[in-house]
Amino acid sequence: MAKKTVADIDVRGKKVLMRCDFNVPLDDDGKITSDDRIVKALPTIEHILDGGGALILMSHLGRPRGQRNEKMSLAPVAERLSELLGKEVIFADDCIGAETKAKTRGLGSGDCMLLENLRFHKEETIKDKAAKADEQLRQAKDDFARQLADLADIYVDDAFGTAHRDNASMYTVPLLMEGAERVIGFLIEKELRYLGDTLSNPERPFVAILGGAKVSDKMGVIENLLDKVDCILIGGAMAYTFFKAAGQKVGKSLCEDDFLDKATELLKQAKDAGCEIVLPVDTVIASEFKAGAERKVVSGNIENGWQGMDIGPETRKLFAEKLAGAKTVVWNGPMGVFELSPFEQGTEAVALAVVEATEAGARSVIGGGDSTSAVKKLGLGDKVSHISTGGGASLEFMEGKKFKCLEILDEKG
Repeated sequence: MAKKTVADIDVRGKKVLMRCDFNVPLDDDGKITSDDRIVKALPTIEHILDGGGALILMSHLGRPRGQRNEKMSLAPVAERLSELLGKEVIFADDCIGAETKAKTRGLGSGDCMLLENLRFHKEETIKDKAAKADEQLRQAKDDFARQLADLADIYVDDAFGTAHRDNASMYTVPLLMEGAERVIGFLIEKELRYLGDTLSNPERPFVAILGGAKVSDKMGVIENLLDKVDCILIGGAMAYTFFKAAGQKVGKSLCEDDFLDKATELLKQAKDAGCEIVLPVDTVIASEFKAGAERKVVSGNIENGWQGMDIGPETRKLFAEKLAGAKTVVWNGPMGVFELSPFEQGTEAVALAVVEATEAGARSVIGGGDSTSAVKKLGLGDKVSHISTGGGASLEFMEGKKFKCLEILDEKG
């Protein structure tokens, strides 16, 4: 997907509308607890401002469900961004309306403004499928998007975290700006390069690590990876569906009975494709789902009244051995109940093994969620090749799905 970037266009004297992902975590006092998503947008922001563009930033924060909610205001983001840029970032109290439009008209070269939370308007999240089926919804979404599109001469998408969604700001706005330059920012360019190159042109051996609660969430990923990777390591609760499909007892572990046949089919498909699927050889089980619960390690069957919580020590060693010789690694999903101590140990062990593989020369891509949290919690964020900014987006990319909000943007000549 060779898309034009902000480096390919001249922004001087132009108004630039840029979709960011400023969905940052806030504490109860409305203070930002991690500015990572703001910091990662800076290269594109600074490039536009230094190039003489007048920049209008837009984003969502949280899920206000179409209602104004001051606890989800982007005002703290404007304040933090001002500090990072060393210049005032003007804050608009709304993302549309006459007052907002008047503010944008007053912007000069090098000025920067942040619009209020897009999701304060329900039209932002109307799904395109629903809009096509209902004329009233389509008109509402188009009207909202038109007000945003009319603010600028150029559209820039740098929000990979929502690249898999057809929100108005992601899809309808650039669609309505046909004829204007519509490009991606440096963050999305980096995501596409790492994820795209990793999947399409990997150095082998290529090992994928998949975890999380539901095998149903990863079915598409597994199927798409079977003919691309040499080995798939499976941990987390999704492993118990494979165990039960093979005739093992899983106690009261999370298991998707509706997908037992599919799990069996996937194992056969993997064998036919020459892809090794590696399941846990031992499991940390607990008598109840809580931190510090009574626990033990078992191999094979899990007895009634007990549930799997994490991969066991032998599995951690096995997975580390599989990763030791890897030249390409992708990882999406935790190995256990990462949020409860001491059941984070499997996820942390895998994180360390991925780092070791990276230090030995492998390219490693971490795909969001708890796997990202584990790497960052251990202070290892700078010791892997790439940490994706989009959990759901990176997962859908690994499934081979197309992102129509990116497909409509300008191609390189």
